[in-house]
Amino acid sequence: MLPMLTGVVELTGGEALALRMAALLLREHPRGRPADVAGVVEWFGAMQAQDAASGLWSLGLRLPGHTEADVRAALERREALRTWPMRGTVHLVPCRDARWMLELTGVRALAGATARRAVLGLTDVEADHAADALGAALAGGGRLTRAQCLAALATAGVDVTGQRGYHLLWYASQRGVTCIAPHVGTEQTFALLDEWAPDPHHPERDEALGILAGRYFRSHGPTTRRDFTGWTGLTAADAKRAITVATDAGELARVQVDGVESYLDPALLDAPRLPLDDVHVLPGFDEYLLGFKDRLLMLDPAHLAAVIPGGNGVFQSTVVRGGRVVGTWKRRLARTRVTVAVRPLVTLDAQTRQRVEAALEGYARFLGLPLHLSW
Repeated sequence: MLPMLTGVVELTGGEALALRMAALLLREHPRGRPADVAGVVEWFGAMQAQDAASGLWSLGLRLPGHTEADVRAALERREALRTWPMRGTVHLVPCRDARWMLELTGVRALAGATARRAVLGLTDVEADHAADALGAALAGGGRLTRAQCLAALATAGVDVTGQRGYHLLWYASQRGVTCIAPHVGTEQTFALLDEWAPDPHHPERDEALGILAGRYFRSHGPTTRRDFTGWTGLTAADAKRAITVATDAGELARVQVDGVESYLDPALLDAPRLPLDDVHVLPGFDEYLLGFKDRLLMLDPAHLAAVIPGGNGVFQSTVVRGGRVVGTWKRRLARTRVTVAVRPLVTLDAQTRQRVEAALEGYARFLGLPLHLSW
């Protein structure tokens, strides 16, 4: 039984990490495991997907037995879509939730767009004209690559040189006109949001806040309001209200982690206390690290520079043992194999190396390619 103080469950950092790994669907969860792409994305509410390949493996990790082809097919069936719902960053979201998320959290990114356009030499009128032009070009079920979208904008008289083109594609999706559809070959494509997600959910504001908090803490907890605020980009007042709504609905429980107030899915309080020694090979842009502002439970500060070289926001793929980052890895794809180089950040014994190799063999099976591994 977990210790309690004045009615609040007290957790050590180690206990919290074990529960968090279950929340992240990287070990067994008492509620079970979602069986498909739609279920995993809804579990998280939103999943980091600024890098398409990273997003595919984030899903594959949590769907044992699925291949990359299976995940791609699910996205073609519109089990989820990519857009910029929070912090101006691309995520996978449930199709029915994309619009209300853009309206609730994505709108905050739009507030700073005018200043960015001034730097780019664009006016608000030109940005709206570009969004309308893209809407017209994609109407009727169309799907265009990035290059085709930029060509359509140029035809409509819009200057897309330099960084203008990327900003205008972002703006059209941020406004809810377009969304990112699955790649065609290696090319990113765009479609109309209304056509890709024709049955949107329209929760009231409080309900939407509660959904967001419930899903975040279910998939990341135990963690703090600060982490939730950082993940969503909500104001402090909205984040506090969201947690209140979800807690009042019985979806969250409050705990103390080493004396710090945190929240989690109540089901985790009765989860079996299994030893935490799992080995995973995670993509760089995964909720495991990017879903938190405070990463101390998972990442030694001494290894921060190896995981985020230059502090530029580009995360390396990680080797994780017992919930802690113990190495990084890089892949190189060819037609006939995937080559992976592992860089340990701590001393790994022979048994652990074998387990890392087994995990990377699982990644190779996901791709449908033989593995060539180097240390």
